[in-house]
Amino acid sequence: MSPTEVRPASPTIPAPRTAADDAGPGIPPAAVADLRSRVHGPVYAAGDEGLAAEVFAWNVAVRHTPAVAVGATCAADVAAAVSWAVAHGLPVAVQATGHGPVRNAAGSVLVSTRRMQGVTVDPGRRTARVEAGVKWEKLLAAAAEHGLTGLCGSSSDVGVVGYTLGGGMGSLGRRFGFAADAVVSFDIVTADGALRTVCAESEPELLWAVRGGKGNFGIVTSLEIELVPVRSIVGGGIFFAAEDAAAVLHAFRTWAPTMPEEVGTSIAVLRLPPMEELPEPLRGQTVVHLRYSYCGDDLAEGERLVEPMKAAGRIVLGFIGPLRTTEMDAVHMDPKDPMPGWEKGMLLAELTEETVDAFLAAAGPQVEVPLVMAEIRMMGGALARQPGAPNAVAGRDAAWSVLVLGPAVPELADVLPHVGRGVLSALAPWAAPGCMVNFLGDVAGPAEVAAAYPPAVAERLLELKRAVDPRGVFSFGYALDPRG
Repeated sequence: MSPTEVRPASPTIPAPRTAADDAGPGIPPAAVADLRSRVHGPVYAAGDEGLAAEVFAWNVAVRHTPAVAVGATCAADVAAAVSWAVAHGLPVAVQATGHGPVRNAAGSVLVSTRRMQGVTVDPGRRTARVEAGVKWEKLLAAAAEHGLTGLCGSSSDVGVVGYTLGGGMGSLGRRFGFAADAVVSFDIVTADGALRTVCAESEPELLWAVRGGKGNFGIVTSLEIELVPVRSIVGGGIFFAAEDAAAVLHAFRTWAPTMPEEVGTSIAVLRLPPMEELPEPLRGQTVVHLRYSYCGDDLAEGERLVEPMKAAGRIVLGFIGPLRTTEMDAVHMDPKDPMPGWEKGMLLAELTEETVDAFLAAAGPQVEVPLVMAEIRMMGGALARQPGAPNAVAGRDAAWSVLVLGPAVPELADVLPHVGRGVLSALAPWAAPGCMVNFLGDVAGPAEVAAAYPPAVAERLLELKRAVDPRGVFSFGYALDPRG
C-alpha cells in the first residue's frame, strides 16, 4: 500500500500538549497564518470571531475550546491540519455533526469535517462512497433512488462516519449486522500526516481496528460501504400509558425473543417535556414506547408479528405500518434539534422477569428521576456474528443493550450522572461484559474505553495504537492511551 498523499510531520515531533497546558501562551499568529496557507477551508484561532460557530456541537452540553479549529473541505485539508498540529505539539480532535462528543476538545486542533459532503452510489456493486461530513439522511435519499439503503441508526440526522466507526446498531441490524460490518474501505489521515487508502488487501490490521475502534487511529475522510437491497419496511412506534408499564415491559420480555432476525425492536420509558412540537397526548407525559421494524420480504407478516404487543396495555398514540427507508426515523422518533445530553449504556446477557422488575424499580414511571429515556434494545441475529472480514466492534456476545439519557442542564450536573449510573448498577446482576462504543457516553478515561472491548481485542487495538499513534495525537473522544 502506498499512501494517496503524504504530508510528513516535522522530524522532531514534540509530545502533544494536554488540557493542562491550556493556560500557556497561545499559538503565534505567524504559525496560524502558515496553517491558513496550507488549507482551503477556514482556520480559526482562540479568540477569533466564528470559532464558536465552527466548533458548535449538537450536544450543547459540550462546548469546545480548541487552540485552533480547521474547517476542512477535503482530505488534503485534514492531512495539512494534522501535520501542522503534530509539528506544534498539539493534540487533534475531529467533529462532523457534534452528536458524539463526550468532553471539551480543549487546547486541540479541532478539525471540522461538516463541509465534506460528497456521496456517490454505485448501484451495480451496491456500494456507496461517503465523505466525512455526510449525514445518514443524505445517504439514505441517494441510495433509495436505486432501491437500496444503508445500515442507519435510530436517527438519520447523525453523521455516517462517526456512527459507523463506533459499530453502529440500527433498525436493520439483526438482519444485516452492525454498520461497521458493511465497510469495504476507507481513507484515513494518521498521525504521521499520511492520507492512506485502507482495504483488506492493503492494510488488513488497520481495516480491522478502525471498524469499531472509532477515532483512535486517525481521521477518516471517506468510507466505502456496502448497501442492502431494502426499499421499505414495516415500522413505527406505539406509546403505552405509564400505568401499564409493568405489563408492557413483561410482555416485551417474552415476545421479543420469539421474533425472527428481520425484526428489530426496543422498549423505552420516556419522560417527555411539555413541548408544543410534541403531539398533545404525549406532551409532558411519561409513556412506554415500543419501537419496531421489520425488513423482511413479506410486509403483511411484519404487521402480523407485532400484533401481540398491541394488546399489552392502553395505547396513547402510535403507528406501525409501511415506511420507506427514508422514513425510518419514525421508528425511534429521536429529536433533531440540538440539546444538552448526558448518556450512558451497558450490555445485558439476559432479560429475565427479575431484570425487568429491577429496571422498573430504578427507572419506571413511578420513580422521580431526571431521565428523558431509559431503553432496552434487543440484539442478537447478525449483530452476534462476525462479518466476512472481521472487525473490532464491541458487544457481539450480548443479548440486549441498555441506554439511559438525561438533560445535561447545569442544575442537574451533579445528580444526573449519579442517577443514570444508579439505574445501570441496578441491572448489574444480568450484565454482559463490555459496552458498545457508541453507547459508552460519559467515560472516566482510557481505561474505561479499553474495558468496553474483550481483553484480547483491547490489547490488539492498543498494540496498533502504539504503532500508528504512539504519542496519542488522537486523544479525544473514546481514545485509548498508547502510553498507558
